[in-house]
Amino acid sequence: MAASLATARQAPSAKQPRNPISLKQVERVISRSVAVIGLVFGAQTIPWLLSQMHEAREWWLWAFIPALFGLLVLVVVLSFANHWVRSVHGTFAVVYFLALLSWPFTVLPNVEVFAGIHWLNYLLTVATAMAAIAFTRTLATIYLFAAPLVYLVVRILPVGGDAPWQLATLEAFYALILGSAIMIIVTMLRQAASSVDNAQATALLRYGNAVRQHATEVERVQVDSIVHDSVLTTLISAARAYTPEAQRLGAVMAGNAIGHLTEAAATSPDDISTVQATELAQRVVTSAELLASNFTFSIRGVGARSLPAAAAEAVHSAAVQAMVNSLQHAGGANLARRVEVQGLEGNGIQVIVADSGRGFDMDRVPQERLGVRVSIVERVANAGGRTAIASVPGEGTEICIQWPHGNINDEVLGADENDEDVL
Repeated sequence: MAASLATARQAPSAKQPRNPISLKQVERVISRSVAVIGLVFGAQTIPWLLSQMHEAREWWLWAFIPALFGLLVLVVVLSFANHWVRSVHGTFAVVYFLALLSWPFTVLPNVEVFAGIHWLNYLLTVATAMAAIAFTRTLATIYLFAAPLVYLVVRILPVGGDAPWQLATLEAFYALILGSAIMIIVTMLRQAASSVDNAQATALLRYGNAVRQHATEVERVQVDSIVHDSVLTTLISAARAYTPEAQRLGAVMAGNAIGHLTEAAATSPDDISTVQATELAQRVVTSAELLASNFTFSIRGVGARSLPAAAAEAVHSAAVQAMVNSLQHAGGANLARRVEVQGLEGNGIQVIVADSGRGFDMDRVPQERLGVRVSIVERVANAGGRTAIASVPGEGTEICIQWPHGNINDEVLGADENDEDVL
């Protein structure tokens, strides 16, 4: 008989999507970069500061110089420690702005003021960058324009060096350009990282919905299978049990029904326990012995492999249903029936249930009949396996159940070009 592969759907993997970039990562990189650059600029400012210290009053020097340079060091420490990052960056921006505003009021009278670039100019870009990190976009934009404007006013005053307005404008405009570039980069990186975070959140939400839908579908198939295998089939068999053999089969099916219901209540989709393949093979053989005496058994190459408890239960239940179908629909009690349990490459296992009975045409099986479609094919597919069914009216039926999803060998099923493939 020729057999075709049944299309089976693998259970979705629970692997969490990996996010290559996030807003937290971007904020961390930006804050640390600005902190290190600020410390370097602060070190370059020291020679210019020392040359202009004689211009200011001592109280101003003792108030702002330790505060500014101490904050530069603290910004580096806290940025790498990832604590109070925005607070310390914002504090430096505020202290620098106050120092810039108060400088004209602290210059000593009749002192010779340095006419070159003021030492506070070297920290202006650092302050605007830290404001971009610490403040909202609106406040950071206001700071970006306000700080260079204040510096422009200070530079053209006599206490700020009495610079020509062209030179002062050039210095302020240069600081504005650098600050704008930094702010644009920070804003773009934040927006890109936020977009990635939003996309990841949406993907995780959809993934969660898909997992829940899959779990619901698995539970539906399990409930349908239990209802058909354990309740309806048992009741129908009991109602038709006019002979001692039929009564015996009904009693065995009732016991199996109780066992299925007990196992369904004890097993969850998250069960990570495993079952030895030898134990599964023995369960299949025991079930066949209880159902009828005319089954022949074969166990080959099972070895010491194991499989998940849910998969083992699905394979066993599907095999039992295939044997029950054979007993109920294949024909007389003297038919040749066989059950084979084989080990596959890797950690796989395969169960074949076959008979030489009347066979059937799958296309003519009503949709409301759940025995093959739900109790066998869908049950095994939802556990990560697959099923192939080959049947020819008048010549018999062969059902191959395989876990995990892999290639079902046509030679095992006894290929013949005149057979009818059934799924």
